Amino acid sequence: MNKKSSFKTDLAKERKLTPLLDSYYSLHLKNYSFERVSSLKEQLEGVDVNFIHKTNSTLFHVDEKAQLDYINDDLPTFAFEISYYKNELQKEGWFYDSNKKTHFYALITAIYDDDETLFTSCKITLVNRKKLQLILVKKGLDYNMLNSQYHKNSHGKICIDELDCREQGYLFLSQKNKAEKPLNLILKLEWLLKLGVAKRLV
Repeated sequence: MNKKSSFKTDLAKERKLTPLLDSYYSLHLKNYSFERVSSLKEQLEGVDVNFIHKTNSTLFHVDEKAQLDYINDDLPTFAFEISYYKNELQKEGWFYDSNKKTHFYALITAIYDDDETLFTSCKITLVNRKKLQLILVKKGLDYNMLNSQYHKNSHGKICIDELDCREQGYLFLSQKNKAEKPLNLILKLEWLLKLGVAKRLV
């Protein structure tokens, strides 16, 4: 499948997933109203949905990240993009990109499509972006340290001393199978919940 057809397929999956996500937000976040963002500029700034607290009008920008390549599978981890290549230049991935306005990530996993026309269930884990970055800094992990692993390693899994590879997470460098050659920080969802930087919505 070429890049263009892959993009169209992902877009179709996202549209198919949206009604399910909105129903979960309405059911489980009763203290908030929410609005989907249609502006491409805002979406590029890491905002898919805005949540507004009904009492004090506090605004939260949410970036939805869905495991659309793993339909009908329940992975225990999620990949946070550290860096990637575009036009032969290395750029910050979405997790550290200072141009992103994201307050929370809605990590969408365990997406099931028991019905051909719609997705029937999924898990949503809300992760506080800033809190997670601060926790990692306390462990000695910031953008520069993580990205330094890029040129020290080749394609594949990279275990680092600061994280328990089995219980917490590791790095993964995709130099062979993806054109952007991304470096991702793969983190265990259960670990994020235990840290208090994440909350399982459903």
